[in-house]
Amino acid sequence: MPRELPIFPLPLVLFPGAVQPLHIFEPRYRAMLKDCLEGDRRFGIAYVAPATAAGADPVPDPGDVGCVAVIRSAEALPDGRANIVAVGEHRFTLRRWVATERPYRVGEIEEFDDEPGDAAGVAELAGEVRGAFARVVRALDALAGQDEGEVQLASDPALLSFQVAAALELDVAAKRALLASRSTGQRLRQLAALLRPLAADAERRAAVHRAARGNGRGGRPAQPEPAP
Repeated sequence: MPRELPIFPLPLVLFPGAVQPLHIFEPRYRAMLKDCLEGDRRFGIAYVAPATAAGADPVPDPGDVGCVAVIRSAEALPDGRANIVAVGEHRFTLRRWVATERPYRVGEIEEFDDEPGDAAGVAELAGEVRGAFARVVRALDALAGQDEGEVQLASDPALLSFQVAAALELDVAAKRALLASRSTGQRLRQLAALLRPLAADAERRAAVHRAARGNGRGGRPAQPEPAP
């Protein structure tokens, strides 16, 4: 069912379930924040490329995909600015812009979910993605000299795919394609293909790091001989 929603164009891709801190400073978005807090605390985030010229005001195009953001907390600052924390909720397609007297943009949007797929195949792909992502995290923890903690991942395959997509350092085009995909299986398949080499490379670098710390013998570095 189409509905109207305040739209915040930003150079970022928000996924369902992802936490997004934002600093609100422009007067029009201060007004948007006030209206959202007085309403259902929701607005839409849609990707726009960063402005390249002074005074430029890029906007998403009808047909672009974005994500509804729910304001979880808001901290008002003395000068009228604010820091907020929002969480991604549902994806949407921007149908058209709506003419209003508000200083910020309002769009007519239509939310969507993934289409039904092969549950068994999706579960298998989710297991592969879950395992590969955990390998990457453990290897990166080892490289950073941190204790390997338990990796908390969503049990729902769709939420898992969004969680992993948000965590990976992917280019904007890849993130936008993953957000727009209406197939959980396809999204997981793409993530599995990305994670396989990432996990192997991270584990290789972690092994080299451990060997270097152990002077190549897996133990403590050799101590210098005492001077005669």
